[in-house]
Amino acid sequence: MISIDQVRSETPGCTTKAHFNNAGSSLPPHAVIEAQRAYLEAESVTGGYETADLQAAEIDRFYSVMGQLLGCLPENVAFTSSATSSFDKALSCIPLEHGDKVLIAQEDYISNQLALLSLQKRVGIKLVRAESLAEGGVDPDSMRHLMDKHRPKLVSLTHVPTNSGLIQPVSDVGILCKERGIPYLVDGCQSTGQLPVNMQDIHCDFFCGTFRKFLRGPRGTGFLFVSNEVLKKDWWPLYVDMRGADWTEADAFKLRPDAKRFEEWELPYTLLAGCREAAAYAFRIGLHNITERNAYLCSLLRDGLASLGLRLLDHGKSLSSIITVEIPGKNSSDVLTALRRQGINTSISSRGAAVMDFDAKGVSWALRISPHYYNSEDEIKLLLKSLKEII
Repeated sequence: MISIDQVRSETPGCTTKAHFNNAGSSLPPHAVIEAQRAYLEAESVTGGYETADLQAAEIDRFYSVMGQLLGCLPENVAFTSSATSSFDKALSCIPLEHGDKVLIAQEDYISNQLALLSLQKRVGIKLVRAESLAEGGVDPDSMRHLMDKHRPKLVSLTHVPTNSGLIQPVSDVGILCKERGIPYLVDGCQSTGQLPVNMQDIHCDFFCGTFRKFLRGPRGTGFLFVSNEVLKKDWWPLYVDMRGADWTEADAFKLRPDAKRFEEWELPYTLLAGCREAAAYAFRIGLHNITERNAYLCSLLRDGLASLGLRLLDHGKSLSSIITVEIPGKNSSDVLTALRRQGINTSISSRGAAVMDFDAKGVSWALRISPHYYNSEDEIKLLLKSLKEII
């Protein structure tokens, strides 16, 4: 059980805004803010390199906390600058060649689609998209059929698409990949921090995420899970540096044995301290508790939006804490600005970030509302009241 009064008291932003933009960047708790402040102050009086040496144990604790959160060993975790950076690093280590197939879903995140389209243009890979179910979400049978037909060199799937409340069946697809020995890359950018994620259950080789969203950490940070199978293959990112490998001879290097081969030598240790506390905070509250609270808040919101006569755009058997809704006859920036004037933070999803999804739904933009467990029932009432006035 979550003490809502306590988590709100530990979140300074709750006193100034009704923040429903957690799928963009959530409000950090005191623990995250204090960890960054303390580390930055230590650097300012001790020196950057010297502080890192003195706080080596606390820096290493980041990896053990993330291991707890993800259900893996600390050595399978790398710190990165973003989920997209993690995705690109993972993608760059896979030896893709001209004519190789990569299988994804139509709902996959824009930056992932662009990275693969870039490889399609530059290297000559072939991007294959699985069919979607009528009720929303990727069709696992289509995935299975296309795996057997094309024998792709990689399967990639976005766990929770940024432009929709959809939760994709990542574990089901993971089993299909494992049975066929196909590398599997999962984007958990929107799922980590709002849903339990366990690497053993998902059966993935790579899992990338961010801290600024539902994990409530600082911006400019991310992580990458790398499986033991990948580490044993001696795969490495395209541009490995001295963090990830030792230079042993003039024309030779030796890789690190762990996931840190995907890191860069220069790490933002102040941000890493905040991320460590964000992950620990989520773990203490409990992901199952967070999921239950978020489902309750989203039920209130979805029912309230429907009562206003607004069309909800989220399709799928399972829905997350991302709600997209059509506001007909209104300009997106006007809606966003009107809500901000009421002290309410939301965001806009546009067609450019979800071409196939939004074309199928017949919209050019949607209001994206993403509640998190620290939101209150009164804030939901305020949002619904403000939307009623706007429409």
